[in-house]
Parts: sequence; C-alpha cells; structure tokens
Amino acid sequence: MKIFEKKSLQKHNSLALAANARYFVQIEQQAEIPEALAWAEARGLPVLVLGGGSNLVLATDFQGLVLHIALKGVQSELTSTDTVDVLVAAGENWDELVKQCINNGWHGLENLISIPGCAGAAPIQNIGAYGVELSSVLKSVNGWNCVSSRFETLSAEQCLLAYRDSIFKGQLKDKFIITEICLSLSSEFNPQIDYPALKHALGIVDGKQAFPKLDARTVANAVATVRASKLPDPKELPNAGSFFKNPIVSTTKFEQLKARYPELPHWPMSDGTVKSAAAWLVDFAGLKGTRHGQVGIHQHQAIVLVNHGEASGADVVAFAQSVSTTVEAIFGLQLEIEPRVYQ
Repeated sequence: MKIFEKKSLQKHNSLALAANARYFVQIEQQAEIPEALAWAEARGLPVLVLGGGSNLVLATDFQGLVLHIALKGVQSELTSTDTVDVLVAAGENWDELVKQCINNGWHGLENLISIPGCAGAAPIQNIGAYGVELSSVLKSVNGWNCVSSRFETLSAEQCLLAYRDSIFKGQLKDKFIITEICLSLSSEFNPQIDYPALKHALGIVDGKQAFPKLDARTVANAVATVRASKLPDPKELPNAGSFFKNPIVSTTKFEQLKARYPELPHWPMSDGTVKSAAAWLVDFAGLKGTRHGQVGIHQHQAIVLVNHGEASGADVVAFAQSVSTTVEAIFGLQLEIEPRVYQ
C-alpha cells in the first residue's frame, strides 16, 4: 500500500474541480481497506472514499486520506435456466459493465447505459434512468463495515433502496465501504420503453414500432442516443450529471401546483406522493443555459451544472444555491442537491 501526499483530485472528479487530497491511496486489493483505515485513524485523519468521482463536489481541499477504490473484476454464475448472478468489483466502470452484460446476453441494465461512474457508487444513489432503477436487479452488496470492523454482505432489502437514496446515505453513511455488488440478471429480454423520449428514439408511434423485434442492444443504443442529446459528456464539458433531485411532494401540494402549472410533468409514487420534474422547474424559472462566471446550467438540460473552465467547488455550490432559491421563490419547492458536497 503506497500513500501519496498532496495529490491532485482534479482528474478524479467529473466536475474537474481543482482540489487536493492531503493523503491519497489507491485501493487495488480488499485487504488494503482496513490497513488504510487504521493508518488514517492512528493519525486522526478523516477519510473520503472515492470511486469515479461522478457524484461529488469538492468545495475545498480534503485534509485527510482519500481512498480511491480501484478494485477490478467481473464474475458470473448461472443460478437458473434464465437467471445469472453477476458479481462486480466496485472499481469497475459502470458503462463498460452494461456493455459487457449486453454482449453476454445478460439483460436488465439496458436503460442504465451511459451513466458515468463506477459500480460501487450505483447502490449508494440507487441509480436510475428511463424507467429502470438499480433496485430492480440488485441482489446484494459486499463491503467493509467500519463499525463492526469486518467485511459483510447486505441483501438488497437491507440496502433500503429508494428514489436516489439508500442506507449508505443514511444509517451507514461513511460507515460502509462497498467492495462488490451482485446483480441478478436475466437471459430473457424484457424491454422497458415507457418513457416518451425513448419511444420516440425507437420509432414507436401509437404502439407501433419501426423494429420487428426489439433487442437489448437496440434499446441500449436508443437510451445512449437520448442521453447524449440531453446530457453533456463529462470528458468534454465537466459536470456531475443531474445536479438536483426531482422533488417529491404530497398529493395536496401537487394539486396546488397543478392548478397553477397544468403542464408540470409528474409521476405518481407507490406511497401516494407525487414526483415532479426538477428540470422543468428550473427551465420554467428561466435558468436553463444561464451562467455566472465559470459555472452554468447546460443549454439542453436544466438540471446539469457545468464547469466552463476554472470554476471552484465554492463557485459551484454558490451557483446551485442561487438556483434553488429562485425555484423556491416561484414554486415553494426546495431543490435538493444530488451530488455529495465536501467543504
């Protein structure tokens, strides 16, 4: 285990924010995790666990030890005639994993293609796109429990997955370091194509489709095309993906909003609440495409904040707060920042 000092994190976060780690270690073997944690504890240092860096804002330098999870490996096990368990190391690139599963005929991840980041971050956010969430395929999560000081396995139910939420953002926040995830995928393809933009990309009109039979690759390509038309590539224009969560409100509150804004997109939730569209709220407020200094909102996607050059983390946080304040003044809704902010 080699520990570096004063390591730049600019290439380790998708917003390309210029921040440094006081100490930095790359984790390539699971056994290095408790060793690194013990090293930090002996020196009274805080720890930041970092994967692909696609869901965080570094508002300042990190005055502790950064654990960069670089664990690799994908294993599969056929559990029935049509089901395969896929064990994925936390450091595997998520988009490459989806493509590998499609190539192998393992279905269930097609709608989650082109999402930046590593596999280990997927359960934390319960990543989702175009009608599919990780919760639909997650079987279990392996990792180091910092409280019990041992490696443990959590079932999908124990992960308490919800909309952009999990136990790793609540009870086990900063207490569980994910090393592997296990996915239960199918050899049978069951397309999830209810989203209007996805239907349009697939040429489906009035229930009729341009393709005689949809396959996984066709759906994945359509999802990738739709995402590319709306979301900038972090490699070309630094960003952290969707910066604001879609607000979830009570039925009463939604009816009040609907009376004033009948065109407000919404999705009823299973618990009786209603999810509205943060992008629509920001766009209606006239903020899409605006910028302040080096930080702005993408011209084609109203909930994506981008770094136009040399923006600092503090610049990003200040801009996001101004957006949230404007939206709240108009709609009475608070926009919650999706990425984790370190400041």
